[in-house]
Amino acid sequence: MPSIHTLAAMVTVALIGVPSAVPAAEHLVWFGTYTGAGTKSDGIYVSRFDDQTGTFGPVELAAKTTTPSFIALHPTLPVLYAACEFVGKVEAFTIDEATGKLAAKGHAAVWACHLSVTPSGSALLAAGGGVACLSLANDGGLGAVATLQHNAPAGVRAKSFPHSAYPTPDGRFAVACDMHFDRVFVHSLDAAKPALAPHGEVALPAGSGPRHFAFHPGGRHGYALNQTKATVTAFTFDADAGTLAEVQTISTLPEGSTDKCASAEIALHPSGRFLYASNRGPDTIAMYAVDATTGRLTFLGVEPIRGKEPRNFAIAPGGRFLLAAGQHSASVTVFAIDPDNGTLSFTGKQVDVPTPTCIRFRPAE
Repeated sequence: MPSIHTLAAMVTVALIGVPSAVPAAEHLVWFGTYTGAGTKSDGIYVSRFDDQTGTFGPVELAAKTTTPSFIALHPTLPVLYAACEFVGKVEAFTIDEATGKLAAKGHAAVWACHLSVTPSGSALLAAGGGVACLSLANDGGLGAVATLQHNAPAGVRAKSFPHSAYPTPDGRFAVACDMHFDRVFVHSLDAAKPALAPHGEVALPAGSGPRHFAFHPGGRHGYALNQTKATVTAFTFDADAGTLAEVQTISTLPEGSTDKCASAEIALHPSGRFLYASNRGPDTIAMYAVDATTGRLTFLGVEPIRGKEPRNFAIAPGGRFLLAAGQHSASVTVFAIDPDNGTLSFTGKQVDVPTPTCIRFRPAE
């Protein structure tokens, strides 16, 4: 029979090499970019991000393509979609899950500057020249396309410009922000056909320029980021009726600021307790606390991105870090998120990415 000392040694040896209870988790992260004259970009780039240390692996070209300014991931399949903004094309790519490299899977002739995938993964929404719904095959490939054009409101001479479109959490409707019409439209969505049909709209003050939208994780609230006025409009959302009701509009800038600003991106923390919005011009991220009951926002301040032109940002899986894309500084900077109050602090870590315009994560299995 082994002695106590022998057993202890056996246990010690057995434990050597056992992973930590909270191992560092690496996540593949892709960067959409602008290509062409004046840039050093060749397409979509990929890296790995450690959500424990906030550090990156090497940045590599994942796929060579033209102006993939916005990208989106299928919710369950290893498929990435890219809006090739200036060439009128949406591309689909198969992801090599070991390396993150991309292989062309097909494309559709759709003008788009924004993409989102329905929760079921059955359709892709694209916004740009209009709002489009593309059916997705069982393997994530692009299928039939249905398009919808917004009609000009009475007295409005501007041309429609839907800058983004998002599925509602239940996938029954699509919410589209039309910058030129100063409206947030709601469309009924049939992903199977595919089909879009007008359902409702909310008019915002003239010159608001609604650009992007974000749903609260709880599904009862939504937020429109208004590019021109540098504000966020909070709404309640009735999922059964498919309607939005305005609750509040709040600035993305500190009180008294005279900065020229074009707000760009908006996102909620996975906890639903905090909201963030980016400001081009001042080059900051605005921070807010979210009232869980009313959805109203409390302004917490702004954090400089330590780069230029934050066209996009993303919150890393786990909610510990925010990554800001500096389009004109060719950099992605990393900020720690305070779990108690939601404020950001620069970690001193960043990575070089040519002309980054979009950041998207795929969580590790």
